[in-house]
Amino acid sequence: MGLMQQALPATMEAELSAPHTAALRETIQRALAADGGWWPFDRFMSAALYTPGLGYYSGPHLPFGLMPQGGSDFVTAPELSPVFGQTLAVQVQQALQATETSTVCEFGAGSGALAEQLLQTLGDAVERYLIVDLSGTLRARQSERLARFGDRVQWLDRLPERLEAVVVANEMLDALPVTLLHWDGVQWWERGVAVAGDGFCWSDRATDQRPPVMGEAMTPQHDVQADWAQRFVPGTVLEIHPQAEAFMRSLAQCMVRGAAFFIDYGFPEHEYYHPQRTGGTLMCHRGHRADADPLRDVGLKDITAHVNFTGVALAAQASGLTVLGYTSQARFLMNCGVVDRMGALDEARRGMAARLITEHEMGELFKVLGVAAGAGFEALGFSTGDRSHTL
Repeated sequence: MGLMQQALPATMEAELSAPHTAALRETIQRALAADGGWWPFDRFMSAALYTPGLGYYSGPHLPFGLMPQGGSDFVTAPELSPVFGQTLAVQVQQALQATETSTVCEFGAGSGALAEQLLQTLGDAVERYLIVDLSGTLRARQSERLARFGDRVQWLDRLPERLEAVVVANEMLDALPVTLLHWDGVQWWERGVAVAGDGFCWSDRATDQRPPVMGEAMTPQHDVQADWAQRFVPGTVLEIHPQAEAFMRSLAQCMVRGAAFFIDYGFPEHEYYHPQRTGGTLMCHRGHRADADPLRDVGLKDITAHVNFTGVALAAQASGLTVLGYTSQARFLMNCGVVDRMGALDEARRGMAARLITEHEMGELFKVLGVAAGAGFEALGFSTGDRSHTL
Protein backbone atom coordinates (compact mmCIF):
# COMPACT_ATOMS: atom_id res chain seq x y z
CA MET A 1 0.00 0.00 0.00
CA GLY A 2 1.34 3.42 -0.97
CA LEU A 3 2.13 5.96 1.71
CA MET A 4 2.07 9.74 1.58
CA GLN A 5 3.21 11.35 4.85
CA GLN A 6 2.28 15.01 5.10
CA ALA A 7 4.82 17.47 6.43
CA LEU A 8 2.36 19.02 8.87
CA PRO A 9 3.21 20.12 12.40
CA ALA A 10 1.74 18.29 15.37
CA THR A 11 -1.65 19.76 16.19
CA MET A 12 -1.87 18.71 19.79
CA GLU A 13 0.60 19.90 22.41
CA ALA A 14 1.23 18.48 25.86
CA GLU A 15 -1.57 19.28 28.29
CA LEU A 16 0.33 18.93 31.57
CA SER A 17 -2.49 20.63 33.44
CA ALA A 18 -5.02 18.08 32.16
CA PRO A 19 -4.16 14.55 33.38
CA HIS A 20 -7.30 13.21 31.71
CA THR A 21 -6.28 14.15 28.19
CA ALA A 22 -2.64 13.25 28.86
CA ALA A 23 -3.61 9.72 29.90
CA LEU A 24 -5.83 9.27 26.85
CA ARG A 25 -3.18 10.70 24.54
CA GLU A 26 -0.55 8.31 25.87
CA THR A 27 -2.94 5.36 25.61
CA ILE A 28 -3.69 6.16 21.96
CA GLN A 29 -0.03 6.75 21.14
CA ARG A 30 0.99 3.36 22.55
CA ALA A 31 -1.74 1.55 20.65
CA LEU A 32 -1.02 3.48 17.48
CA ALA A 33 2.70 2.68 17.68
CA ALA A 34 1.90 -1.01 18.23
CA ASP A 35 -0.14 -0.92 15.00
CA GLY A 36 2.73 0.40 12.91
CA GLY A 37 2.39 4.11 13.59
CA TRP A 38 -0.71 4.87 11.52
CA TRP A 39 -4.45 4.71 12.12
CA PRO A 40 -7.32 5.57 9.81
CA PHE A 41 -9.22 8.52 11.22
CA ASP A 42 -12.31 6.53 12.12
CA ARG A 43 -10.26 4.43 14.54
CA PHE A 44 -8.71 7.54 16.09
CA MET A 45 -12.15 9.12 16.45
CA SER A 46 -13.50 5.98 18.10
CA ALA A 47 -10.61 5.92 20.59
CA ALA A 48 -10.95 9.63 21.36
CA LEU A 49 -14.65 9.33 22.07
CA TYR A 50 -15.08 5.85 23.56
CA THR A 51 -11.87 4.56 25.20
CA PRO A 52 -13.19 3.11 28.50
CA GLY A 53 -12.80 5.55 31.37
CA LEU A 54 -10.87 8.09 29.28
CA GLY A 55 -12.79 8.86 26.08
CA TYR A 56 -14.93 11.93 25.69
CA TYR A 57 -18.18 10.02 26.16
CA SER A 58 -16.84 7.39 28.55
CA GLY A 59 -14.88 9.64 30.93
CA PRO A 60 -16.15 11.64 33.92
CA HIS A 61 -17.27 14.68 31.94
CA LEU A 62 -20.98 15.28 31.23
CA PRO A 63 -21.11 17.26 27.98
CA PHE A 64 -24.82 18.11 27.90
CA GLY A 65 -26.22 21.38 29.23
CA LEU A 66 -27.64 24.79 28.43
CA MET A 67 -24.66 27.01 29.26
CA PRO A 68 -20.86 26.61 29.33
CA GLN A 69 -20.79 27.96 32.89
CA GLY A 70 -22.19 24.62 33.99
CA GLY A 71 -19.29 22.78 32.38
CA SER A 72 -21.22 21.57 29.34
CA ASP A 73 -19.99 21.59 25.75
CA PHE A 74 -23.23 21.67 23.77
CA VAL A 75 -26.99 21.60 24.15
CA THR A 76 -29.28 18.96 22.67
CA ALA A 77 -32.98 19.38 21.95
CA PRO A 78 -34.23 17.44 25.03
CA GLU A 79 -32.01 19.59 27.27
CA LEU A 80 -33.30 22.74 25.59
CA SER A 81 -36.97 22.07 26.27
CA PRO A 82 -39.10 19.14 27.47
CA VAL A 83 -41.48 20.08 24.66
CA PHE A 84 -39.13 18.21 22.32
CA GLY A 85 -39.70 14.83 23.92
CA GLN A 86 -43.37 15.52 24.58
CA THR A 87 -43.92 16.29 20.90
CA LEU A 88 -41.80 13.39 19.65
CA ALA A 89 -43.97 11.17 21.86
CA VAL A 90 -46.92 11.90 19.55
CA GLN A 91 -45.06 10.25 16.68
CA VAL A 92 -43.75 7.44 18.87
CA GLN A 93 -47.25 6.66 20.14
CA GLN A 94 -48.62 6.47 16.60
CA ALA A 95 -45.73 4.19 15.60
CA LEU A 96 -46.29 1.92 18.60
CA GLN A 97 -49.93 1.51 17.60
CA ALA A 98 -49.20 1.10 13.88
CA THR A 99 -46.54 -1.57 14.48
CA GLU A 100 -48.37 -3.22 17.39
CA THR A 101 -45.39 -2.92 19.70
CA SER A 102 -45.01 -1.71 23.28
CA THR A 103 -41.24 -1.25 23.51
CA VAL A 104 -39.21 1.90 22.84
CA CYS A 105 -35.47 1.53 22.16
CA GLU A 106 -33.24 4.60 22.36
CA PHE A 107 -29.70 4.70 20.99
CA GLY A 108 -27.28 7.10 22.66
CA ALA A 109 -29.53 8.34 25.46
CA GLY A 110 -27.15 11.06 26.66
CA SER A 111 -28.24 12.52 29.98
CA GLY A 112 -31.50 10.54 29.95
CA ALA A 113 -33.59 13.66 29.34
CA LEU A 114 -35.33 12.34 26.23
CA ALA A 115 -36.07 8.99 27.87
CA GLU A 116 -37.60 10.79 30.84
CA GLN A 117 -39.76 12.97 28.60
CA LEU A 118 -40.99 10.04 26.51
CA LEU A 119 -41.73 7.83 29.51
CA GLN A 120 -43.61 10.61 31.29
CA THR A 121 -45.68 11.44 28.22
CA LEU A 122 -46.41 7.94 26.95
CA GLY A 123 -47.17 6.36 30.30
CA ASP A 124 -48.50 2.81 30.15
CA ALA A 125 -48.17 2.68 26.35
CA VAL A 126 -44.52 1.75 26.92
CA GLU A 127 -44.00 -1.56 28.70
CA ARG A 128 -40.23 -1.57 28.19
CA TYR A 129 -37.75 1.19 27.45
CA LEU A 130 -34.43 -0.13 26.18
CA ILE A 131 -31.32 2.04 26.11
CA VAL A 132 -28.27 1.11 24.05
CA ASP A 133 -25.33 3.23 25.18
CA LEU A 134 -21.59 2.49 25.08
CA SER A 135 -20.75 4.90 27.90
CA GLY A 136 -20.69 3.44 31.38
CA THR A 137 -20.51 6.93 32.86
CA LEU A 138 -23.60 8.13 31.02
CA ARG A 139 -25.39 4.88 31.79
CA ALA A 140 -24.90 5.47 35.51
CA ARG A 141 -26.33 8.99 35.24
CA GLN A 142 -29.23 7.77 33.13
CA SER A 143 -29.97 5.09 35.71
CA GLU A 144 -30.14 7.68 38.48
CA ARG A 145 -32.39 10.00 36.48
CA LEU A 146 -34.76 7.22 35.40
CA ALA A 147 -34.83 5.27 38.65
CA ARG A 148 -38.50 6.06 39.34
CA PHE A 149 -39.52 4.12 36.23
CA GLY A 150 -38.17 0.93 37.76
CA ASP A 151 -37.40 -2.15 35.72
CA ARG A 152 -39.33 -0.83 32.72
CA VAL A 153 -35.98 0.76 31.77
CA GLN A 154 -33.23 -1.67 30.74
CA TRP A 155 -29.75 -1.14 29.32
CA LEU A 156 -28.14 -3.11 26.51
CA ASP A 157 -24.55 -3.17 25.29
CA ARG A 158 -25.47 -3.85 21.66
CA LEU A 159 -28.33 -4.40 19.26
CA PRO A 160 -30.46 -7.37 20.30
CA GLU A 161 -30.74 -10.28 17.88
CA ARG A 162 -34.48 -9.68 17.55
CA LEU A 163 -36.07 -6.26 17.97
CA GLU A 164 -39.76 -5.41 18.09
CA ALA A 165 -39.80 -1.75 19.06
CA VAL A 166 -40.00 1.87 18.06
CA VAL A 167 -36.43 3.17 17.92
CA VAL A 168 -35.46 6.77 18.62
CA ALA A 169 -31.99 8.23 18.17
CA ASN A 170 -31.33 11.91 18.74
CA GLU A 171 -27.84 13.03 17.72
CA MET A 172 -26.51 9.47 17.59
CA LEU A 173 -25.54 9.03 13.94
CA ASP A 174 -23.29 12.12 14.00
CA ALA A 175 -21.20 10.53 16.76
CA LEU A 176 -20.38 7.41 14.76
CA PRO A 177 -16.76 7.46 13.51
CA VAL A 178 -16.26 8.60 9.93
CA THR A 179 -13.68 7.87 7.25
CA LEU A 180 -11.82 10.89 5.85
CA LEU A 181 -10.83 11.12 2.18
CA HIS A 182 -8.47 13.68 0.64
CA TRP A 183 -8.51 14.63 -3.07
CA ASP A 184 -5.14 15.83 -4.38
CA GLY A 185 -6.43 16.68 -7.86
CA VAL A 186 -5.46 13.30 -9.32
CA GLN A 187 -6.50 10.61 -6.83
CA TRP A 188 -8.15 9.96 -3.47
CA TRP A 189 -6.17 9.28 -0.30
CA GLU A 190 -7.44 8.10 3.06
CA ARG A 191 -6.59 10.61 5.74
CA GLY A 192 -5.25 9.04 8.90
CA VAL A 193 -3.40 9.92 12.07
CA ALA A 194 0.24 9.41 13.09
CA VAL A 195 2.24 10.31 16.19
CA ALA A 196 4.24 13.55 16.06
CA GLY A 197 6.22 14.42 19.18
CA ASP A 198 3.84 14.81 22.11
CA GLY A 199 0.83 14.93 19.82
CA PHE A 200 -0.55 13.77 16.51
CA CYS A 201 -0.46 14.81 12.88
CA TRP A 202 -2.39 14.03 9.73
CA SER A 203 -1.01 11.32 7.45
CA ASP A 204 -2.50 10.17 4.15
CA ARG A 205 -2.35 6.71 2.58
CA ALA A 206 -3.46 5.46 -0.81
CA THR A 207 -6.90 3.88 -0.73
CA ASP A 208 -9.51 2.22 -2.89
CA GLN A 209 -12.30 3.99 -1.00
CA ARG A 210 -14.21 6.70 -2.83
CA PRO A 211 -17.02 9.17 -2.15
CA PRO A 212 -20.47 8.22 -3.50
CA VAL A 213 -21.01 8.47 -7.23
CA MET A 214 -23.94 10.78 -7.91
CA GLY A 215 -26.26 11.86 -10.67
CA GLU A 216 -25.03 11.52 -14.23
CA ALA A 217 -21.84 9.89 -12.96
CA MET A 218 -23.92 6.76 -12.30
CA THR A 219 -24.19 6.01 -16.01
CA PRO A 220 -21.60 3.56 -17.41
CA GLN A 221 -20.53 6.05 -20.08
CA HIS A 222 -19.59 8.75 -17.59
CA ASP A 223 -15.94 9.38 -16.77
CA VAL A 224 -16.06 9.37 -12.97
CA GLN A 225 -12.41 10.39 -12.61
CA ALA A 226 -12.97 13.43 -14.82
CA ASP A 227 -16.11 14.25 -12.86
CA TRP A 228 -14.17 14.27 -9.58
CA ALA A 229 -11.46 16.45 -11.12
CA GLN A 230 -14.11 18.91 -12.26
CA ARG A 231 -16.18 18.93 -9.05
CA PHE A 232 -13.50 18.94 -6.34
CA VAL A 233 -10.59 21.35 -6.03
CA PRO A 234 -7.23 19.85 -4.97
CA GLY A 235 -6.99 19.74 -1.21
CA THR A 236 -10.66 18.87 -0.65
CA VAL A 237 -11.25 16.70 2.42
CA LEU A 238 -14.59 15.00 2.95
CA GLU A 239 -16.18 12.24 4.99
CA ILE A 240 -17.79 8.97 4.05
CA HIS A 241 -19.91 7.03 6.52
CA PRO A 242 -19.39 3.26 6.34
CA GLN A 243 -20.11 2.81 10.06
CA ALA A 244 -23.42 4.70 9.95
CA GLU A 245 -24.49 2.72 6.90
CA ALA A 246 -23.41 -0.53 8.56
CA PHE A 247 -25.50 0.42 11.60
CA MET A 248 -28.59 0.79 9.40
CA ARG A 249 -27.96 -2.62 7.86
CA SER A 250 -27.60 -4.17 11.32
CA LEU A 251 -30.80 -2.49 12.48
CA ALA A 252 -32.64 -3.84 9.46
CA GLN A 253 -31.34 -7.33 10.16
CA CYS A 254 -32.64 -7.44 13.73
CA MET A 255 -35.83 -5.36 13.44
CA VAL A 256 -38.61 -7.84 12.76
CA ARG A 257 -41.33 -5.34 13.65
CA GLY A 258 -41.29 -1.65 14.44
CA ALA A 259 -40.08 1.72 13.22
CA ALA A 260 -37.12 4.03 13.81
CA PHE A 261 -36.74 7.82 13.88
CA PHE A 262 -33.33 9.46 13.57
CA ILE A 263 -32.95 13.14 14.46
CA ASP A 264 -29.63 14.73 13.59
CA TYR A 265 -27.90 17.51 11.72
CA GLY A 266 -27.06 16.72 8.13
CA PHE A 267 -27.93 16.98 4.46
CA PRO A 268 -29.00 14.91 1.48
CA GLU A 269 -26.07 13.66 -0.57
CA HIS A 270 -26.11 16.34 -3.28
CA GLU A 271 -25.74 19.02 -0.59
CA TYR A 272 -23.35 17.03 1.55
CA TYR A 273 -20.81 16.69 -1.27
CA HIS A 274 -21.28 20.15 -2.70
CA PRO A 275 -18.04 21.27 -4.43
CA GLN A 276 -17.82 24.37 -2.24
CA ARG A 277 -17.71 22.26 0.92
CA THR A 278 -13.96 21.74 0.54
CA GLY A 279 -13.27 21.00 4.20
CA GLY A 280 -16.08 18.53 4.82
CA THR A 281 -18.26 18.78 7.92
CA LEU A 282 -15.96 17.39 10.62
CA MET A 283 -16.27 19.55 13.71
CA CYS A 284 -15.37 19.59 17.42
CA HIS A 285 -17.33 21.10 20.31
CA ARG A 286 -16.09 22.26 23.69
CA GLY A 287 -17.57 24.85 26.03
CA HIS A 288 -20.28 25.69 23.45
CA ARG A 289 -17.59 26.68 20.98
CA ALA A 290 -16.72 24.90 17.75
CA ASP A 291 -13.36 24.21 16.12
CA ALA A 292 -12.10 21.99 13.31
CA ASP A 293 -9.05 20.39 14.97
CA PRO A 294 -9.87 16.89 16.29
CA LEU A 295 -6.22 16.13 17.06
CA ARG A 296 -5.98 18.71 19.83
CA ASP A 297 -7.29 18.34 23.41
CA VAL A 298 -8.18 14.73 22.67
CA GLY A 299 -10.80 13.42 25.08
CA LEU A 300 -11.82 16.89 26.21
CA LYS A 301 -14.11 17.76 23.31
CA ASP A 302 -16.66 16.18 21.07
CA ILE A 303 -15.78 15.07 17.53
CA THR A 304 -18.66 14.92 15.10
CA ALA A 305 -19.63 15.01 11.45
CA HIS A 306 -22.91 15.85 9.77
CA VAL A 307 -25.01 12.95 8.54
CA ASN A 308 -25.31 12.00 4.88
CA PHE A 309 -29.01 11.18 5.06
CA THR A 310 -29.07 9.83 1.52
CA GLY A 311 -26.44 7.24 2.41
CA VAL A 312 -28.16 6.00 5.56
CA ALA A 313 -31.60 6.00 3.91
CA LEU A 314 -30.32 3.97 0.95
CA ALA A 315 -28.57 1.54 3.29
CA ALA A 316 -31.81 1.06 5.20
CA GLN A 317 -33.87 0.64 2.04
CA ALA A 318 -31.41 -1.79 0.46
CA SER A 319 -31.59 -3.88 3.64
CA GLY A 320 -35.37 -4.19 3.51
CA LEU A 321 -36.60 -1.27 5.59
CA THR A 322 -39.23 1.15 4.28
CA VAL A 323 -38.46 4.86 4.31
CA LEU A 324 -41.39 6.60 6.04
CA GLY A 325 -40.18 10.11 5.36
CA TYR A 326 -37.47 12.72 5.64
CA THR A 327 -37.96 16.34 6.62
CA SER A 328 -36.64 19.18 8.76
CA GLN A 329 -36.95 19.02 12.53
CA ALA A 330 -39.17 22.11 12.44
CA ARG A 331 -41.65 20.58 10.01
CA PHE A 332 -41.61 17.23 11.83
CA LEU A 333 -42.35 18.81 15.21
CA MET A 334 -45.03 21.10 13.79
CA ASN A 335 -46.73 18.11 12.18
CA CYS A 336 -46.77 16.51 15.64
CA GLY A 337 -48.34 19.54 17.34
CA VAL A 338 -45.43 21.44 18.85
CA VAL A 339 -47.03 24.85 18.26
CA ASP A 340 -50.02 24.00 20.46
CA ARG A 341 -47.71 22.76 23.20
CA MET A 342 -45.63 25.93 23.01
CA GLY A 343 -48.77 28.03 23.36
CA ALA A 344 -49.34 26.64 26.85
CA LEU A 345 -45.89 27.76 28.07
CA ASP A 346 -44.89 30.97 29.77
CA GLU A 347 -42.87 33.46 27.74
CA ALA A 348 -39.42 32.31 28.89
CA ARG A 349 -40.09 28.61 28.27
CA ARG A 350 -41.81 29.37 24.99
CA GLY A 351 -38.71 31.24 23.84
CA MET A 352 -36.50 28.24 24.62
CA ALA A 353 -38.85 25.85 22.85
CA ALA A 354 -38.96 28.11 19.80
CA ARG A 355 -35.30 27.32 19.18
CA LEU A 356 -36.40 23.79 18.27
CA ILE A 357 -38.20 25.05 15.17
CA THR A 358 -36.56 28.38 14.35
CA GLU A 359 -34.76 28.18 11.02
CA HIS A 360 -31.50 29.76 12.19
CA GLU A 361 -31.41 27.55 15.31
CA MET A 362 -32.28 23.82 15.19
CA GLY A 363 -35.31 23.96 12.94
CA GLU A 364 -33.63 23.64 9.54
CA LEU A 365 -30.15 22.27 10.25
CA PHE A 366 -31.61 19.23 12.04
CA LYS A 367 -33.47 16.66 9.98
CA VAL A 368 -35.61 13.63 10.80
CA LEU A 369 -35.48 10.34 8.93
CA GLY A 370 -38.09 7.67 9.59
CA VAL A 371 -37.89 4.01 8.56
CA ALA A 372 -39.98 0.96 9.34
CA ALA A 373 -39.90 -2.81 9.09
CA GLY A 374 -42.42 -4.11 6.59
CA ALA A 375 -44.77 -2.03 4.49
CA GLY A 376 -44.68 1.06 6.69
CA PHE A 377 -47.47 3.50 7.52
CA GLU A 378 -48.41 7.17 7.07
CA ALA A 379 -46.26 8.70 9.80
CA LEU A 380 -47.65 11.90 11.34
CA GLY A 381 -44.28 13.63 11.41
CA PHE A 382 -44.03 13.58 7.62
CA SER A 383 -47.67 14.40 6.82
CA THR A 384 -46.64 17.72 5.26
CA GLY A 385 -43.25 18.89 4.03
CA ASP A 386 -41.80 15.44 3.34
CA ARG A 387 -38.47 15.80 1.50
CA SER A 388 -37.85 12.14 0.70
CA HIS A 389 -37.63 13.05 -2.98
CA THR A 390 -34.44 15.05 -2.26
CA LEU A 391 -32.51 12.05 -0.93
